[in-house]
Amino acid sequence: MRALPLTLSLCVLPLVAGAQAAQPAASQVQAPATAPATTPQAPAPATPVTPPAVQQSLTMSAAEGRVITLADAEAAARQYQPSLRSAQASTDAAYARVDQSFSSFLPQVSASAGYTLGTSNRAVIQNVPGSDTGVVSNSTRRFSGSIAANQLIYDFGKTSGRYNASKETAGAQENSQEQVLQDALRNVRTAYFNVLTQKALLGVARETLQSEEARLNQVNASVQVGSRPEIDLLQQRTAKANAQVALIRAQNTYASAKAQLNQTMGVETATDYTVQDVTVAAIAGEDEVLDALVKRALEARPDVAARERQISAQESQVKVTKAGHLPSVSATGNLSDVGANPFNGATLSAQGGVQLSWALFQGGLVNAQTREANANLRDLQAQKDSLRQQVRLQVEQARLNVVATREALTAADEAQVNARERLRLAEGRYRAGVGNIIEVSDAQVAFTNAAAQQVQATYDLATSRAELARALGTVELTTLASG
Repeated sequence: MRALPLTLSLCVLPLVAGAQAAQPAASQVQAPATAPATTPQAPAPATPVTPPAVQQSLTMSAAEGRVITLADAEAAARQYQPSLRSAQASTDAAYARVDQSFSSFLPQVSASAGYTLGTSNRAVIQNVPGSDTGVVSNSTRRFSGSIAANQLIYDFGKTSGRYNASKETAGAQENSQEQVLQDALRNVRTAYFNVLTQKALLGVARETLQSEEARLNQVNASVQVGSRPEIDLLQQRTAKANAQVALIRAQNTYASAKAQLNQTMGVETATDYTVQDVTVAAIAGEDEVLDALVKRALEARPDVAARERQISAQESQVKVTKAGHLPSVSATGNLSDVGANPFNGATLSAQGGVQLSWALFQGGLVNAQTREANANLRDLQAQKDSLRQQVRLQVEQARLNVVATREALTAADEAQVNARERLRLAEGRYRAGVGNIIEVSDAQVAFTNAAAQQVQATYDLATSRAELARALGTVELTTLASG
């Protein structure tokens, strides 16, 4: 069996070259691997003719058509992910409330106008003898109109406090929107790397099946010439069937992973695509001491900034609530006109003055509201401390995962090399007649598991670095196309 490439994910590069060039290559190389032996001879080396991981990537590219890069997936999430659109709408609403608060600084002007038309009839007795009683009809017209204006002069910081609180709240919502974006990108990256993992594992399953099929042909030929017992043939048929089951499961898992990627991107489309392999570069400072990384995260993370602004907004709200004991001073003005003719300036009147409004007693309402506002402030401060602890935990866990997955990848590479050599030796012993089919089967299973472990470790490292970037509040992730 040909050795599996050290990094299975590197086989994705041919996908970008185009689907049409892939299919002929697959038909040219795979045929010899499955051709049965026609002449009873000594078993041939159990090595497939093709590099299966590369060949299967080409075949999948031909079947799936288009190629999606990580940048494409992130761009789709930015445009279509409903959670991001919802966060943007909430930010727009928050800034609209800022404008609503600012409107209290400006004059409040209102106007009203009315026009009525009526008739009245009354009986009039004629003084002329023999005359009937007469009826006199009168019509009335009345116009009324007024314009009133009110301008706040001073209210001891109540209006300005509400305005400042609304600005801080809007800023906090904008920070929260940025956090939603980072979470969405993290989810897309995790789903994308999972698709790459399942794609590479699918390649491992297909390669294993091809190896088992080639070995079945060789064992069958050996049994026919009598050099091997029939139980070897039954054992190999079982191994092939198990490889087929593993391939079916890998295909289903791969399709499910792409469906999950669609959901994280916020798109509703078919999964007839493949993904381009990428290598995630090391995060800047991923080997720094924990305290330095935590400091970076606290300075950069938008959810921490959002909590700070929420506290600032609540502090302003406490001041506004306390100012409920104090009066408000405003200037008022009124211009009115009442009469039969709206253009008759003689009936025009104007008024103006200064108004003082002071709620002297409200049954302890302001005191109770102040206690509530202070309690809410303490709650936000406690949430801020909890968030700081959570940030530290997330950074520490992400950093430890990066270190662990790096070491695991090194160990997985070594395990794959050893498993490959073990399989080669087992196949050689079987061909020489000193080994048995169980030994070869065990070596094949060990190699398949080592290859799968190497694939998982490769993309676990990419996922761990994406998680560390999110924990540090970093939006961008440095990646390189593999191959």
